[in-house]
Amino acid sequence: KCELEVLNYYQLMIPAAADDHALSCKIFIFYVVVFMMYFLLSSVSAAAGAPHFANPPTVIVMVGLPARGKTYMSKKLTRYLNWIGMPTKVFNVGEYRREAVKNYSSYDFFKPDNECALKIRQQCALAALRDVKSYLKDEGGQVAVFDATNTTRERREMILKFGKENDFKIFFIESVCDDPSVIASNIMEVKVSCPDYKDCNKTDAMLDFQKRIECYKTSYQPLDPDQHDRDLSFIKVIDVGRRFLVNRIQDHIQSKIVYYLMNIHVQPRTIYLCRHGESNDNLEGRLGGDSGLSVRGRQFSTALARFVEEQQLKDLKIWTSQLCRSIQTAEHLGVPYEQWKALNEIDAGVCEEMTYDEVKEKFPEEFALRDEDKYYYRYPAGESYQDLVQRVEPVIMELERQENVLVICHQAVMRCLLAYFLDKSADEMPYLKCPLHTVLKLTPVAYGCKVESISLNVEAVNTHRDRPEEVKRGPGTLIRRNSVTPLTSPESNIKKPRINDLNEAPIHELQPSVASLPICSSSHLPLSLAGQVRLSTHFMFSYTVGILWPGPNYLDSSHRKLILHAQLYENY
Repeated sequence: KCELEVLNYYQLMIPAAADDHALSCKIFIFYVVVFMMYFLLSSVSAAAGAPHFANPPTVIVMVGLPARGKTYMSKKLTRYLNWIGMPTKVFNVGEYRREAVKNYSSYDFFKPDNECALKIRQQCALAALRDVKSYLKDEGGQVAVFDATNTTRERREMILKFGKENDFKIFFIESVCDDPSVIASNIMEVKVSCPDYKDCNKTDAMLDFQKRIECYKTSYQPLDPDQHDRDLSFIKVIDVGRRFLVNRIQDHIQSKIVYYLMNIHVQPRTIYLCRHGESNDNLEGRLGGDSGLSVRGRQFSTALARFVEEQQLKDLKIWTSQLCRSIQTAEHLGVPYEQWKALNEIDAGVCEEMTYDEVKEKFPEEFALRDEDKYYYRYPAGESYQDLVQRVEPVIMELERQENVLVICHQAVMRCLLAYFLDKSADEMPYLKCPLHTVLKLTPVAYGCKVESISLNVEAVNTHRDRPEEVKRGPGTLIRRNSVTPLTSPESNIKKPRINDLNEAPIHELQPSVASLPICSSSHLPLSLAGQVRLSTHFMFSYTVGILWPGPNYLDSSHRKLILHAQLYENY
């Protein structure tokens, strides 16, 4: 309808011009306007409380025989997507089956000629798909992982039909593995301890599960990239990541999933996380800065060197930030280390090298805003925890590729890394305790990560600040695009947002018309993430592409111009 109205007003918006060059310029501007309108319409989403990276939602469908690592990949991928701010949930059909059939007897339940069991398994799959639909349509989810064998084309066709009916993108992940040692290891580590075998010894459980696999093999139809499935979007993970086959990636989300899966591995390894030794700024309670180590900080670096030597880890890699205190901590180890700018401490902007008391005195409103929403709050001219997650994402990818690594970083960075490995939410992340002079030993296990806290017995100042009690969370922190200006600072010499610089006067919001159709959420997240634009079916763009004016939209019928008014909740 919008495109038709634009075409109807074509002659009014672009009057005839005698000069061919002028007409060409106006036609070019017209098509730029149409493209921008189409982009805005296609990017608007009704997000509620979380940024919408995926529109329409995506259903990830696992494919493969049992004991091929499907659930491992499902849980790991879900943890990663949630960490980067994309609400994701796993729907494991096996759990639905165990809920429907309380007492598992033997592999006979999975025989292809067991019609009664087939009906139960089909109903369980349908129940899981109903929950997938509810999660993506009603609960604000963006990605759902449908974790089941899905070994037949008939089952996959049913899922594709489900996706088409609900406007969901479908992406298949098939795990193929023929290495007997890997399969046996997976069965012993994970399957024999699952609820199906709670009253069974390991040997009998192993034999029963191997027979269950044989039942699935009789009807297994792998994804076929050459004929039957060449138009589907999928990745084949072959022999636990030795090879990959990628087919018809549709969008950015699927490309991120593929990139992540190509970086993970299942080899045993240990990751050590610790902060730098105590710094002089730590002693004074100052934020950020680039000071050197205190006396106790140097003692910690010596103790850390002894600790690393005692671990006797082969090919241990050392990563540090590019800040002085982190580098000084690593220098005592006596081994090569690699500096990462991505591991630098969170940028406190105009609050750098201030104490909390000084911040509270000079920027009281900023201080209160950060307490309201510490994850999304961005320091004036600085960073937020959300920014930090994006910054350290390459570090996570590289950690997943490596074996034994010691990361010497900073409090906020360590919280981000720890939140990924321990599957902590954005709300929990800024308050994770990461004390000085303590090493956290992370050991990846089947469906998670085991953490061990090791104190090196060197005293240090406590830099942890607990979550404030009885702080009311407001309508949402206004996140700064590009971190250029504080929005609440009383300082008159700091430039305010550009929206108030137009003609030296603020633009007042117009009252909404009856025709206005707000189609977006009132989420407090930035436009680039949540799509917070209020639009109707009538639009106007000035020939000059610049600031979008605030205020609801209306149609100026007297001048017969097509008008756009977009309500933006950030600096555009």
